[in-house]
Amino acid sequence: MNTFRIILTRTGQPIATQAIIATTFRQRLQGFLGRDRVAVGEAMIFPGCRSIHTVGMRCAIDAVFVDRSWRVVALRPHLVPGRVVPPVRGAWGTIEMASGTIERVKLQCSDQLTLES
Repeated sequence: MNTFRIILTRTGQPIATQAIIATTFRQRLQGFLGRDRVAVGEAMIFPGCRSIHTVGMRCAIDAVFVDRSWRVVALRPHLVPGRVVPPVRGAWGTIEMASGTIERVKLQCSDQLTLES
């Protein structure tokens, strides 16, 4: 499984150092379900996904919604288990990561992200 880095272009800072792209049905279905925590630096990218849920999860996560050019269109910090996030207008994909990442890296709407292998 290939891992990627997600870079915040404004600062050059990585917001994730071990990101994977959920491309298979199983990866998209599983996500971070069944895990007690998501480590700092971990992320899962869901292309073509404008809405997520944390039903069945055991830990909180941060969610970043991006458009096709990887510009941030919405931020949903500290999503606790059992929540549903309705579709985000203008979003093409979602990045799920450890809770607290959005605040730690000072991520903002309209920030540009870059994916590096």
